[in-house]
Amino acid sequence: MKEGMTLIYKLLRSAEWASFQETALFSGSAVDREDGFIHFSTGSQVAETARRHFSMFDDVWLIAVESESLGPGLKWEPSRGGDLFPHYYGSLPLSAVRESEKLGKGDQGDFLFREDL
Repeated sequence: MKEGMTLIYKLLRSAEWASFQETALFSGSAVDREDGFIHFSTGSQVAETARRHFSMFDDVWLIAVESESLGPGLKWEPSRGGDLFPHYYGSLPLSAVRESEKLGKGDQGDFLFREDL
């Protein structure tokens, strides 16, 4: 990764990730489309997002995108607790994805994230 690049993260179910890879374009999950933007989280926000919205699933993928590659469609807007969250207004091209990994779960059922997020 280039110096100064900021990664933001999207959580996807396996079927969403497979469809994204097949079509090379992601217009958002059902919740994203309802809200009118694609929800992202920063590294410090993504574990809580996973806990709140994905804990009932075992097929969750963590997708990393360079925020700078998204241009003016990316807005930082207040959300949970007043924190600024990255919201993308547009369809996400597969070429923007820098990393992807299937998340495992620990003994307590919580998602396991790399320490470097």
